Amino acid sequence: MTFSLLFEILEYQQARYPHKVAAAGWRNGQWHTLTTAELLAERDQISAGLLYSGLHPGDRVGILAHCGSPEWLIADAAMMQTGIIPVPIHATARPDEMAHIAQDAELKACFVSNADMLQKLRGSGMQLKQVFSFEPHSDIPDVLSWNALACEPDEHLAGKIQYYREGIQEDQLATLLYTSGTTGLPKGVMLSHKNIVSNVKSVLAIVPVGPESVAVSFLPVSHILERMVCFTYQAAGTAIWFADSVERLPRILQEVRPHFISAVPRVLERMYERLLEERNRSGKLKKKILDWAIALGERFPYSGGQAMPLDYRLKRWLADVLVFRQWRKRMGGRIRYIAVGAAALQPRLGRLFSAARIDVREGYGLTETSPVIAFNRFEPGGVHFGTVGIPAPGVEVRISAETDEEGNGEVEVRGPNVTRGYLNLPEESAERFTPDGWFKTGDLGRFEFKRFLRITGRKSEVFKTTTGKFVAPAFVEQQLVRSPFISQAMAIGLNRPYVAALIVPEFQQLEYWCRENKVHWTAPQYMILNPKVQKLFRQELDQLNETRLGSVEKVREFQLLHEPWTPENGLLTPTLKLRREVILKAFAAEVEKLFE
Repeated sequence: MTFSLLFEILEYQQARYPHKVAAAGWRNGQWHTLTTAELLAERDQISAGLLYSGLHPGDRVGILAHCGSPEWLIADAAMMQTGIIPVPIHATARPDEMAHIAQDAELKACFVSNADMLQKLRGSGMQLKQVFSFEPHSDIPDVLSWNALACEPDEHLAGKIQYYREGIQEDQLATLLYTSGTTGLPKGVMLSHKNIVSNVKSVLAIVPVGPESVAVSFLPVSHILERMVCFTYQAAGTAIWFADSVERLPRILQEVRPHFISAVPRVLERMYERLLEERNRSGKLKKKILDWAIALGERFPYSGGQAMPLDYRLKRWLADVLVFRQWRKRMGGRIRYIAVGAAALQPRLGRLFSAARIDVREGYGLTETSPVIAFNRFEPGGVHFGTVGIPAPGVEVRISAETDEEGNGEVEVRGPNVTRGYLNLPEESAERFTPDGWFKTGDLGRFEFKRFLRITGRKSEVFKTTTGKFVAPAFVEQQLVRSPFISQAMAIGLNRPYVAALIVPEFQQLEYWCRENKVHWTAPQYMILNPKVQKLFRQELDQLNETRLGSVEKVREFQLLHEPWTPENGLLTPTLKLRREVILKAFAAEVEKLFE
C-alpha cells in the first residue's frame, strides 16, 4: 500500500505500522494517548459531524490553535477526506490579519483549541456561521465541543464520506496556508495533495525516523514545516507527542525522551543558553571544563566527507564523559537528531550539538514549496555547516543568471512540491514564475562544494549605500548573532554612507558578564546605556567586522535596544522573520542618531 492523498497517510500507517501510541497530547494535567485505529475512528466521526453540520466540499474552515495536538491531526484529515479545505491561522496573528484571512478565504467555520483562542477569534471581528472546539466539552453558547461535533457515521453519512473521498484528485487544492509576509497582509498559498505528499516522500527518504522512533512536536502546526513533519512522522510510523507549550519543553523532553525533534534556531539557542547558565553557576574548575568542552564542540571538524582527526576523537570522548552526556540527559537522554528550519542557524551551534552526539541538520524551504527545498543529510558526506544542504529528492534548484561578484543570485525552484499560486492574486502568482516555469523564491544564494546551497539574503532586502555598494542585510545579521551577547540584530544602510545596526542584547549572558566584571546590574533599559556595556559591544562588533564582514558590510555604528522583537509586539512575523519596515518606523529616532 502507498498513499497519494494526505488523508490516506493514517491508513498507510495502520496498514504498515499500527501504533499503540500514534499521537499523544497534554490534557487536564496528564498525557492523553491514541492508537492509530483510534485516530482513524475519530477522523471519520469528525468528518460525519462536519457534514451533518451543513459543511460541503470546497468550504474553507479555519484552525486557530495555541499548540499542536492529536485533535489538530484528526480535524485536518477529517476535513481533507470530505473535500473541505483547512485554513490554519497562526496563534500570533494580529486581529486585522485574522479578519483578512476570514474574508479572503471566505471561511465558513473555525476550530479553536481553547477559550483563549476563542476570545482571540471573537476579538478579531471575524463573522463565522459555526465555531468548533478541540476541548471535549463546552458550555459556551454557539460553540460546538469536540465530543458534540463527533458522531458515529450512519450508513448515509458513511456513504457520503466515501463518495467525497473517491472524487478527490491529487492535484486538487488540499489546504490554504497564509504566508506571514514582512510587509502588508498575508497571502493565501494554495497547496495541493500532490505538493505536500511529494515533499513528505522526499523527506522520508533522507530523515532517519521510523516505527521505533519517538518524536516531540512543539512548533506551531499552523506552519507548513511542522505540519509536513507531522505527516512524515505518520508515514514513518513515528509516535508524535505534542507539547502544550514551548515553556514546558525541557520537562516534556525528559518525560517523553524523544529520538527526534524539529526546531527553529531559537530553541537551540535556548538549550545552549541553559548550558551557559550552568557554566555561570559553577565553580572555577567546572567553569574551565565547560569552557573547554564548548570551545571543542564549536570546532567540530566533521563536515561533508571530512574525516575526524584521532586527537579530536579522543578529546570529544573526554568532553562527552565530562559535559555532553549530562547535557543530553537533560534533553531526555535519547535525543539523536534535530532538524532545523525557518531561519538561519549559527554554524557554531550546529557543530556544538553534533559534537555532543545530537546531529543537527539545517534545511531551507518556503510555504510555497511545501516547504523543503534543500536539507543537510544525516549520512556521511551529507552536511556542510553554514549551508542549507542538498536539494531534496525530486526538487530542482538553480541560481538565476543575474549574479553578483561572489556568484549570488536568486534561488529558483522547480518540482512537484511547488504551489500553483496565491488565492485571488493571479497577477502576483504569475510574477513569481520565470517564463520557463521555475518558481522565484526571492532569496539570494549560491552553490558551494558543488551541490550544497548557501542562502545569503533576501533579494527584496538588499540595499545600496551612498558609496554605490550593495549590502545583503541578512548576511550581516547572521554574522552579528554569532556573538553570545547578541540576541537579535537588524542591519540598516539604505542610501546611507555606511552600515549600522539595531541590536537586542542577550540579556541573560550580559548579566553574567556584568557580574564577572563587577559591573552593577540593573534593569535592561539602563544597562544598554552603561559605558562598560557599550564598550563590550563595540569590541564584539570590531571583532566581527575584522573576521566575518567585508569592507562594505562592516557595522560602524550600533544602537542597543532593551526589549526583544516578538510576533506579539508586531516586530516579527509568525515565522520569526524581521518586519523591517515596522522596526524602522518604531525606532525611527534611534536610526537617525546612528547616521548623525
